[in-house]
Amino acid sequence: METAHGLVEAVVLLALASAGLALTERIRLPSIVGFLVVGAIAGPGMLGLVSEPDRVRDLAEIGVVFLLFEIGLELPIERMRLLWRPALLGGGLQVAGTLALFAALAYALGLPGPQALVVGGCVAMSSTAIVLRLLSDEGQIDAPSGQLSVAVLLMQDLAIVPLLLGVPLLAGRAEGLGAIGFEIGRMVVALAVVGFAVWFLVPRLLDRVAQNRGGELFSLFALLIVLGSALAAEALGLTLAVGAFLAGVAASGSVYAHQLFSEVVPLRGVLLGIFFTAVGMFFSPSLVAEAPGVLVGDVLAILIGKTIVVLLAGMLLLRQSLRVSLTAGLSLCQMGEFSFVLLGVAAEAGIVEPLLQQRIVGASIVSLVISPFLIRYAPDLASAVAERFHDVGGAKHEPTERDAPEPGSRVVVVGYGPAGQTLIRLLRSLDVPFIAVDTNPASALEAGRTGEAMIYGDATRPQVLRQLRVWEARLVAVAISDPLATRRIVSRVRAMAPDTPILARTRYVREVDRLSMAGANVVVAEEFEGSIELVARALETFEVPAGAIARFTEALREEGYGAIRAPAALPIDPWLIELLDHTDTEWVEVPMHVTRQPTLGELDLRARTGGSVLVVERGAGSQPNPPPDFGIQPGDRLLVLGGAENLLRVRQLLDSLRED
Repeated sequence: METAHGLVEAVVLLALASAGLALTERIRLPSIVGFLVVGAIAGPGMLGLVSEPDRVRDLAEIGVVFLLFEIGLELPIERMRLLWRPALLGGGLQVAGTLALFAALAYALGLPGPQALVVGGCVAMSSTAIVLRLLSDEGQIDAPSGQLSVAVLLMQDLAIVPLLLGVPLLAGRAEGLGAIGFEIGRMVVALAVVGFAVWFLVPRLLDRVAQNRGGELFSLFALLIVLGSALAAEALGLTLAVGAFLAGVAASGSVYAHQLFSEVVPLRGVLLGIFFTAVGMFFSPSLVAEAPGVLVGDVLAILIGKTIVVLLAGMLLLRQSLRVSLTAGLSLCQMGEFSFVLLGVAAEAGIVEPLLQQRIVGASIVSLVISPFLIRYAPDLASAVAERFHDVGGAKHEPTERDAPEPGSRVVVVGYGPAGQTLIRLLRSLDVPFIAVDTNPASALEAGRTGEAMIYGDATRPQVLRQLRVWEARLVAVAISDPLATRRIVSRVRAMAPDTPILARTRYVREVDRLSMAGANVVVAEEFEGSIELVARALETFEVPAGAIARFTEALREEGYGAIRAPAALPIDPWLIELLDHTDTEWVEVPMHVTRQPTLGELDLRARTGGSVLVVERGAGSQPNPPPDFGIQPGDRLLVLGGAENLLRVRQLLDSLRED
């Protein structure tokens, strides 16, 4: 009976999550807001549709486990090496600084020391589920602020373990600091053991399972990896999420990573919806009714305090710009899912009283509801503040130029990531002078050691662009992954340099029109170029010659990105449709006694016959994919692609040249 009752409440929770998603899609709000609101309405504090949310809490928390596994899949070990420093320094300062700040504030307001420390620990945690989901949706996860946020979240997920281990000490059930030190040491050993196990086992087991070519087996094994790694970590004293994250990192370098991603994402979405609906049920409307001012004060203190701590960590320890640090701070200023875990453990230990627990839960839920809007508009807010700060107090991080070439003929490359470095290698091989700019001080130091012409600076700031003298540049290439920053840079370069060519790179097709309106002459979208490559490979399977494929892909590019967004508008001329249906090729000879020697453009074979010239053979030489201005001569042999009827028309047209 108990099991049946729990199942009923799980079904009710699933229905409520569906209702929350439908609500937010209808009014165009972030889905997480809908989950939280519907959960609050249906919880024990209001309608009471689910009287005991704790019954399904374990099921809901599995959503966080799947999320952390997905994060690990998207963070291969190469990127982890880049994140360890911001995680250790920035994340460490954020956790320690936020805990100390809010513990001191709570203690000053009259709470006992143990309760104050629990409050500080709860506030120190941010929502991994919300932040990563929304950063991905907004295209900000690969931006510098997104990477800083990921690093801080990683440290928070690790820090929850010693925080949980400290609860017995606060409750007076541990023997002292020595016991806590021992437990932390045990945690480090456990982390190493789990990390080694998943790193050794997961890739090898994936190879064995994939060889069986069974779709169902692979799906089941994907679930086994996620849940098994999580349970193994928990058995050794870590959290479920940490084990799943390590398994994801271990699998990220496998050729099966994309298939694993496709297996876990649907489950992750469903379970996260249930999780946030369950979180919403802990909200007590009576708290708002009885003390609305207290709730507002708590929420403001959390939002402002956490933002400031992350801001200081980013600027002081990681030497990030004000804009990047503030964007990350606004993205991380909410309380998270692990706050509820820590609060629950502290409540069971008798440290936190019910009234304080309700107060913390209420403030955390309100911060979660607000956070999607803050994350969405954080880049704009941070940019505005950064500009105002500079106007009032001057710039703190003015760029320092190293052996920069004289302006006038150089290329300005914004971004020293993989795309920027590839472009720089090309420019170097062509002996084209250039100067690069990047907000990452490590990149600037690396470039300085190798003698690269590079400055450290934030190209969204007009002062940096003026120092680069973009109006004198031969080309400005924006090769960063932050969509909003790219738009700002393009717009400001265009305002300063109306005639300077601007090349912009973006990941998403939806950014193409925005960047073009901002002033970019050429926009390269990775989604679009991937689509072009897919089309080319598809044509190859039809044995379409390379010259014809090249012409078609060129036509796609000329048509523009709208061709990809609206497939019905693809520039597939009748000649290409015929080409795909009839891929015959035949050599046709130009008569020896022609009296006229037109160019291929003048002949316009494609329009007049439907055939397409792939190669022109003349004597011992040949001209593949001849241009329109290529003039034909008597005795030339043309390799023509088309059906029998097209080839006949080509011969008739060439014969008519003899009659002239």
